[in-house]
Amino acid sequence: MIIFGTKGYLYQLAILTLVCGRCGTPAAHTLRKRVTKFTLFFVPLFPFSTKYATQCTFCGAEVQVPRAQAEQLEAQAHMQGQGQGPGQGYGQAQAQGQNPYGQPGQPPQQQPYQ
Repeated sequence: MIIFGTKGYLYQLAILTLVCGRCGTPAAHTLRKRVTKFTLFFVPLFPFSTKYATQCTFCGAEVQVPRAQAEQLEAQAHMQGQGQGPGQGYGQAQAQGQNPYGQPGQPPQQQPYQ
């Protein structure tokens, strides 16, 4: 008797901020890779299906994307994560070794009311 079948694996490749095509909200989208592998005696042997999709974290809509577009989105996400993309301004003071709230142990300086 030979026991064979399939098993699915889901990998999260990146998290991107995109405008959702369904709800129109600029929200975080997860880029996922779904791989289906052939198994023999419950041991995964080789992949026979690979699909990529983005899912909106606001409304849950999922859109299939081609492999080339998924690789481009993944590269874009890694560029943003390294501070080389549009998200560069966030945390810039900490990256340069400065405290954005003033000197340690001192409250931030406020202007008096006039």
